[in-house]
Amino acid sequence: MKREDIQKLLEDVKNDKIRLEEAAQKIVDLPFKDLDFAKIDNHREVRVGYPEVVYCEGKTVTQVKEIISYMLEKDSNILATRAGEEIYQAIKKICPAACYNKLGRIITIQQKELTPPDSYIAIVSAGTADLPVVEEAAETAKLLGNRVEKIIDVGVAGIHRLFTRLDIIRGAKVIIVVAGMEGALASVIGGLVNKPIIAVPTSVGYGANFNGLAALLGMLNSCASGVSVVNIDNGFGAGYNASIINNL
Repeated sequence: MKREDIQKLLEDVKNDKIRLEEAAQKIVDLPFKDLDFAKIDNHREVRVGYPEVVYCEGKTVTQVKEIISYMLEKDSNILATRAGEEIYQAIKKICPAACYNKLGRIITIQQKELTPPDSYIAIVSAGTADLPVVEEAAETAKLLGNRVEKIIDVGVAGIHRLFTRLDIIRGAKVIIVVAGMEGALASVIGGLVNKPIIAVPTSVGYGANFNGLAALLGMLNSCASGVSVVNIDNGFGAGYNASIINNL
């Protein structure tokens, strides 16, 4: 929404040309920016609390660069997921402040400081091989204004490792559990805590893991209460949902 559009809307309210409720609805349902190949949702942050996120996979470097160039004109923080090194280098040229988590393949641009709540999000991974998904979830949650505690490589093959970190896990307001193979870690933690768990199945595993399908089905069939599940390797979705819960 441009400045002159805001001024006209305010003038219409002042002059009783439009009801206050209708004006508020216009702000919520503001139009998008049409770049031909993409339509940028200018006021998603007004409607849902968080700005639009750029999913880079399948887009060209030029397309991502043009999208982020436009978004830089706003004061919102910018998150670009599934970004390769080439895309990051292109974004770095137009925004030196851009940060890149290579393992998580995620670009973050912080244009405004957010005050995190007193509570925090715990992200627990079964194995080191799950770290790319952990990093995607962590960077997402942090840019959305949360404190994150990571507990790495505490899977069920060595369950005693988990018990040494239970105080940190139990102290979180919401817990993200990232696991491949059979995905059992989410059920184990679900039976030990009284906090909501967001389980993320990963594509880590041998043949019968079916690129994460085995872990997904295992988590969906968890006998532990309080376990919700996002899609395979969807660290972003887990971090986003955890942020909503943490800020309630």
